[in-house]
Amino acid sequence: MSHQIETTEAPQIAPDQEHTVRVRNLKKHYTVNHGFLGRNTDFVRAVDGVSFDIPTGKTFSLVGESGCGKTSAGKSILRIIEPTSGSIEVDGQDISELSGQGLKKYRKKMQMVYQDPTSSLNPRRTVRDIITEPMRIHNVGSKADRIDKAAELLELVGLPPEDYLQRYPTSLSGGQKQRVGIARAVCLNPDFVVLDEPTSALDVSVQARIVHLLNDLQEEFDLTYLFISHDLSLVKNVSDWIGIMYLGKLVEVGPAEEVFGDPRHPYTRVLLSSIPTITEDDERRKPSEAVPEGELPEPTEEIQGCPFKTRCQYAFDACNRSEPPLSEVDNEHYARCLLHDCDVAEQRPEWV
Repeated sequence: MSHQIETTEAPQIAPDQEHTVRVRNLKKHYTVNHGFLGRNTDFVRAVDGVSFDIPTGKTFSLVGESGCGKTSAGKSILRIIEPTSGSIEVDGQDISELSGQGLKKYRKKMQMVYQDPTSSLNPRRTVRDIITEPMRIHNVGSKADRIDKAAELLELVGLPPEDYLQRYPTSLSGGQKQRVGIARAVCLNPDFVVLDEPTSALDVSVQARIVHLLNDLQEEFDLTYLFISHDLSLVKNVSDWIGIMYLGKLVEVGPAEEVFGDPRHPYTRVLLSSIPTITEDDERRKPSEAVPEGELPEPTEEIQGCPFKTRCQYAFDACNRSEPPLSEVDNEHYARCLLHDCDVAEQRPEWV
């Protein structure tokens, strides 16, 4: 069977729509010193050449195991940590080279909701002060205006202001803390919000309510989301597009329904096969790939060939020689796998 594919390192995501965020060849490498007096230097390539776009008002989810680089990618895009290289465009402005007041201007447009609401809220400040602080820093309104805005936002996230404005984080439940964190994130009317595992520290019963709240806020304010998670069953319900990350690289990118309905990378299929199911129909529809048995490379190892080769049941000789490009395997659906290359692959599973 012939497979004709188009190769690209910048997947075309909804090219006919406006895009709030464009990321090109983003890299974040951490320096590791070791040996006598730390004279030897290695690098952990946490994010290693990631490119994607996020259409305005939509949700792009980065998914992968812990340590794959998804949080480093999110923080690098917001310039919370400095990227090693690459370009980051927000609302048409390349912010990768901005600094000082130029970057501060764009900080209003970009916000983040953190994974652990307990550690992201100052326990010595009231809820009112936590929400109004970003407005104070950016000189938005008078003090009275900021307090009114905080009360309005608390109402919006389901916390009566008369009960919560003067409370401290230590008196709040995990779900209430995360609602405060969300209110703080939208207080400056941002265009783009990074959601870093926003429900992973919460009980399952609370997760659904937080996701519902995020969906409501996105619709009301036309927010653009980067949703970071290791939980595919969660992102299935919140994503328009999904990017699967492995060892700092995107290995599959596509519309959410395509990635779930027709996964085209072995790693994606492994992730989907591990999702618990309730009905027999769901069990039959999901991929049947076994959990990989191989070893992960050392974090500082520079990998030759395919990064997934040590754990892939379909790996063959060519996987050791060259790294697969991110290639279009279907309309706006991309995968980084040599199985799709008719000139290289020696054997293919039925799903290719």
